[in-house]
Amino acid sequence: MLEKPRVLVYFSQIKACACYPGSIRSAVGNVREHPMERLNYFIRRFLLVIPTFIGITLLCFVLIQFVPGGPVEQMIMQMKGIGSGDAGHGAQVRATISEAQREALEKHFGFDRPFHQRYWKWLVDDRLGMRMESYKFPNKTAWELISGRFQVSLIFGITGFLLSYLVCIPLGIAKALRHNQPFDLASSALVFTGYAIPAFAFGMVLKMLFCGAVEGLWDIFPLSGFYSENFDQLSFAGKTLDIFRHMFLPVLCYMVGNFAVLTLLMKNSLMEQIGKDYIRTVLAKGGSFSRAVWGHALRNALVPIATGFGSILTVMFAGSVIIEQVFEIPGMGRLSLEAIVSRDYPVFMGILSLTSILGLLGNILSDLCYVLIDPRINFQKN
Repeated sequence: MLEKPRVLVYFSQIKACACYPGSIRSAVGNVREHPMERLNYFIRRFLLVIPTFIGITLLCFVLIQFVPGGPVEQMIMQMKGIGSGDAGHGAQVRATISEAQREALEKHFGFDRPFHQRYWKWLVDDRLGMRMESYKFPNKTAWELISGRFQVSLIFGITGFLLSYLVCIPLGIAKALRHNQPFDLASSALVFTGYAIPAFAFGMVLKMLFCGAVEGLWDIFPLSGFYSENFDQLSFAGKTLDIFRHMFLPVLCYMVGNFAVLTLLMKNSLMEQIGKDYIRTVLAKGGSFSRAVWGHALRNALVPIATGFGSILTVMFAGSVIIEQVFEIPGMGRLSLEAIVSRDYPVFMGILSLTSILGLLGNILSDLCYVLIDPRINFQKN
């Protein structure tokens, strides 16, 4: 909730205790309690990260124990030459596998231990499973597979995040200042058209138009991948240009879906602030409309936008599985999909744990952005 400006609180408390000089010090002390109250709030939020993280990972760890077609069943089917198959095929193969062989496989994957021991081993001994070997890639640990996709997803996430806000915030401001004018109507039609087109369909259209997939059309950008074959032989400027050419269309597909939400949120938030009494007071005192908007309304209008600022911590895991599949980008989205389909639990739980930690810390960062944008915000319960 919003608290009174500190100056007013200070003088109201001094006025209330004017007849009691000894209590003036306590009034001043009450005004200075706000930083400590906020500090206590953020300390509590940081402490809540631990039980929340344990709850998330414990719940997912329980669920994957009961998912059919696990690594033991898949290994049995591979031994019989059936392939990955599904849960039904795995049930049929069980009758042809001896109990000793099954117990050996369960011991190999650690399923012979009680549940709490497996979770403790994953949480502490294996460092959130990062030291565990992948079921799909036995010669690599979960951390090696995840870290191998960092560079791709980090470039993809940071670029999409920054461009979304750098474009949508000015566009939302321009739409609010030109409400119901031709610019507002034309930009709304363009934004909603892009929002209505599915990402994979938009990606396929872009590939046909600009990647030389259709004869007679433009061949400007690469068809797929993240690097060219001669990437290591290029100069620094050449490498930068090569990555730009490979990421332009995927990032464009990623941003189109965010344009409508962020742009309209910025527009409606600014229009709401412009219609409030304090803006009319500024205008009544002779202030210009530009000063009222840029000096007063804009800062308050950014408070709802600050909700997404904390997501910058999870940009290395940003990305769409569909977009990465369309453009064949080796990012975190495809790795997550491959881990789920192949029941590669170490990799899946490793991605889940890192995403959970960064997501929880991102929520705290969003609250910090609230305070920086609007110091009147008070998190204490009344």
